[in-house]
Amino acid sequence: MARPEAVVPAPVAVPGADLADLRERLRRTRWPEPATVDGWSQGVPLEFLQELCLYWAERYDWRAAERRLNAAGPVRTRVDGLGLHALHVVSPEPGALPLLLLHGWPGSVLELLDVLGPLSDPRAHGGDPADAFTLVVPSLPGYGFSDRPAEPGWGIERTAAACAELVARLGHGRFGTAGCDWGTSISTVLARDHPDRVLMAHLVPPLVAPDPATLHEATPRERAAIAATAAGEADSGYALVHRTRPQTIGYALVDSPAALCAWLVEKFWAWSEDPAALDRDRVLDVVTSYWLTGTGASAARLYRESHAAVSSWFTGEASFTVDVPVACTVFPADNPRPSRRWAGRRFRDVRHWGEPARGGHFPALEQPAVLVAELRAGFRHVR
Repeated sequence: MARPEAVVPAPVAVPGADLADLRERLRRTRWPEPATVDGWSQGVPLEFLQELCLYWAERYDWRAAERRLNAAGPVRTRVDGLGLHALHVVSPEPGALPLLLLHGWPGSVLELLDVLGPLSDPRAHGGDPADAFTLVVPSLPGYGFSDRPAEPGWGIERTAAACAELVARLGHGRFGTAGCDWGTSISTVLARDHPDRVLMAHLVPPLVAPDPATLHEATPRERAAIAATAAGEADSGYALVHRTRPQTIGYALVDSPAALCAWLVEKFWAWSEDPAALDRDRVLDVVTSYWLTGTGASAARLYRESHAAVSSWFTGEASFTVDVPVACTVFPADNPRPSRRWAGRRFRDVRHWGEPARGGHFPALEQPAVLVAELRAGFRHVR
């Protein structure tokens, strides 16, 4: 019998030469002319990106982000032939619920750092210790400090299975799972394919299409959600590029930090409720993690593997159902924004439905306290 792969501490220590190279590349950026119109309709405005990249080169401090990562219990192990890097934040509370917390694109574990303390140690953050979680927060395959797949096939199903194995290898049996963006898709697959392991999936938001049988009586909120989904599809050129030509865009994303910054920051701006309120350093933490790990191309390939299937989940018929208990949170500026009755067509045991007053696609950056409150409220139903 093969011995299980070891889980070893894996602190992050980026060589100083890599940071110096980043700064030098930023200073030597060859800029295009401004767009022919004002605003963001043609992409990130030139002046905005120049100012951000100047700050990135001259004032941004990666070492501060690195210290926060290393304080969160970084570990590494090989699962299904691929090295996975994760944060394992062990709660000081006995009986804390194991929670797999998953990021998406253009995110990373860096965007989740502000919620780790309140989730794992609520007593120290003014909360109820009964709500404590022990957290497993992996970098997805091809993202961050995890390995980049060298073969096709690493879609959301294989990633979900690897995450379930990672949680088990860290000593946890049954667990909860939660995430945004790809994290929602992977959590859905875990609940569907591993119901013996998953106590609850918290989906931000749940992915399900409008119910054609009730469209004639759609509420104003449902009509607005349908219009938003259609508008999002019309502005999804980035996803088509990732899905069809990830290698081609990858050359720019791993060679030019300015190109990488523009490609990612456009989505932080477009998908946030109030992008001007985002903390510049927190956004650059995420962008820098892509740069230092050279994962612009490998992260994009997940779209080639799984984007078509996931898109069908919220545009077509309910092709499968999930019986594991779920909690759902729909932020008002996220997309898609299904209604509870639509979600019930796929998710047969909805225990919690949250519609916060504020927030968009990056709640851990935009509304971390609200996200923490939603996760606590959802998982109280299965503790």
